[in-house]
Amino acid sequence: MTGFDLEFYRGKRVFVTGHTGFKGAWLCRILVGTGAVVTGYSLPAPTKPNLFELAGLEGKMTSVIGDIRDQKKLMEAFQAAKPEIVLHLAAQPIVRESYKDPAYTYETNVMGTVNILECVRLVPGVRSFLNVTTDKVYHNNEWVWGYREEEPLDGFDPYSNSKSCSELVTHSYKSSFFADGRVAISTARAGNVIGGGDFANDRIIPDCVRAVQEGKPIGVRNPHSTRPYQHVLEPLFAYLMIAQRQYEDGSVSGWYNVGPDECDCVTTGQLVELFQEKWGDGFSWIDQAEKNAPHEANFLKLDCSKLKSVFGWKPRWHIGEAIEQTVEWTRVWLNGGDIPAEMDRQIRKYLEHKIWKQ
Repeated sequence: MTGFDLEFYRGKRVFVTGHTGFKGAWLCRILVGTGAVVTGYSLPAPTKPNLFELAGLEGKMTSVIGDIRDQKKLMEAFQAAKPEIVLHLAAQPIVRESYKDPAYTYETNVMGTVNILECVRLVPGVRSFLNVTTDKVYHNNEWVWGYREEEPLDGFDPYSNSKSCSELVTHSYKSSFFADGRVAISTARAGNVIGGGDFANDRIIPDCVRAVQEGKPIGVRNPHSTRPYQHVLEPLFAYLMIAQRQYEDGSVSGWYNVGPDECDCVTTGQLVELFQEKWGDGFSWIDQAEKNAPHEANFLKLDCSKLKSVFGWKPRWHIGEAIEQTVEWTRVWLNGGDIPAEMDRQIRKYLEHKIWKQ
């Protein structure tokens, strides 16, 4: 069996941490559309504007505003939701912010994982748990080939390292408390995501959008760094696939890379040039490579053979299509258009691919 059927989620109780973030808002839009009973737990949306408000999710799900470090409040929300499926996305996700406040980054990304796993351990009824981490969990040797799931975990900067620790916490809980299989536990290590509605600082596509708004060239600080870029819908549907399949068959639970094909691992400069091509007139960029900047990996790829082999999965949209959909979303937003309708259009377009209908 390959792919999965979104109908599985109809009526399922799903608990999403980090629901007010970029990925979380897209994920909740998908789940609400399936008829799932969704509870989100997160800090207030980190940007203004923010996708959670734009996505029209208020009133369609339960939104609890709280800190993942607050075990008592998290437990109260968890007990009220009685989830069957838990998708853990809450994190401090920015590398540069982790250099500014490493303690907060570790508290959120490591102890936040402990706190949500304690809820899963202590509250009956959960069948499937997925911890969303990052491609940056690996000890990065700047290899030209992709990292596989058995490679050593040892992220360099506080963000990457805290997500390595989050992986290890998950591994320990799986072995220590869920070895009987009552809850299927997995992690998903995703590459860099792009898409409409990301307003974060220190991310390349939001920087491009701000440059368009201001009518100024964008300064690209790492134009030669290679990353596995993918549209946000790619990993989100992979997360939903893993969560469903391990709910049905716990033997497939484990650690999975989620990234694009080789042809979609591009430099930041190439990504910006693609944005420029799709946007057309009125957008330009300049190379502003920084001296003495905080360390960030220059070269990073993922080997996603395991995900493809176990689930029959493959990415749907190449980088050109991903940028095109991002540009289309951005034009709708800048023109004051219907964002929920545009999100649903892109979700439907993604679902046209046969694998997701099986």
